[in-house]
Amino acid sequence: MEFLYEYGLFLAKSVTVVVAIGAIVALIVSAGVKPTKKGSIEITDLSQQVKEAKADFQAQVLDKKEFKKWHKENKKEGIKKPESTTFVIDFKGSLDANEVQSLREEVTAVLHFADSTKDKVLLNLESGGGVVHGYGLAASQLQRIKSAGIPLTIAIDKVAASGGYMMACLADKIVAAPFAIVGSIGVIAQIPNFNKLLKKHDIDYEQITAGEYKRTLTLFGENTDKGREKFKEEIEQTHGLFKQFVAEARPKVDIDRVATGEHWFARQAIELDLVDELKTSDELIIQATNDSKVLKVQFKTRKSLPERLGVSVAVTVEKLFQSALSRFKYQ
Repeated sequence: MEFLYEYGLFLAKSVTVVVAIGAIVALIVSAGVKPTKKGSIEITDLSQQVKEAKADFQAQVLDKKEFKKWHKENKKEGIKKPESTTFVIDFKGSLDANEVQSLREEVTAVLHFADSTKDKVLLNLESGGGVVHGYGLAASQLQRIKSAGIPLTIAIDKVAASGGYMMACLADKIVAAPFAIVGSIGVIAQIPNFNKLLKKHDIDYEQITAGEYKRTLTLFGENTDKGREKFKEEIEQTHGLFKQFVAEARPKVDIDRVATGEHWFARQAIELDLVDELKTSDELIIQATNDSKVLKVQFKTRKSLPERLGVSVAVTVEKLFQSALSRFKYQ
């Protein structure tokens, strides 16, 4: 009985919270409140973070006398003002590459302040690729850095394949963790067809187009050999553009050897000139702090009120659920 009472109480609380928040969200929507996606640039001093981490470690492993000596020596070293700045940008791309919206803001911010005669950009890249136009635009954002004459290094800790590698190949230097995945210079398109299913159930599907190749393959219509051939031709053209792009960005690469759609671990890719050096992004950042100020540039969007309320609901329900579970444990 006690179990049922506790469970009923938990359920009542959860339902009350969800209904209350749902009512608020409904009122906001009905009032015509639209979510905003505006945001702002945030700067994080990674150099300072590294210094603080070193000091914290030394304080724990050295005795007071040794730490005082170490602190005094490093304080003198810290007085020296770095002559250059390394700007760090993170890009973790999804299938539709919607993260390019933040990337363009971050690149714009860097271009406003970077000095091409001494500053650098380090992009931490992670992406398995996605839509051609999305990653084409992402690559164009990196080209803005190159066009400004600012040295660009791209670090790959996990994966930069297909559209991700399209971005990476624009770097002056590609650095990857030994088992990061790179390559996949190929194009894929796939589409289901339900025409036989519709015919089986006597369902007609009509599609009217103007232009012979306005639609080559379709979801519901009957595909033709001519349409398939045209679709294949378009895929080959896209692959050709991809190959040309990589070949121009990295002329050392044997493009016919690597543009097969295969992927490689960085240990293998370095032999194919797809990667220049084996290191992690952590090593690069710590190394950069030795002679430059390292600033992370991040564009953060402000969530709309309905979005914030949605997060609050999820957190509240989770807390209630955890609270209930903590009471139903073995004694």
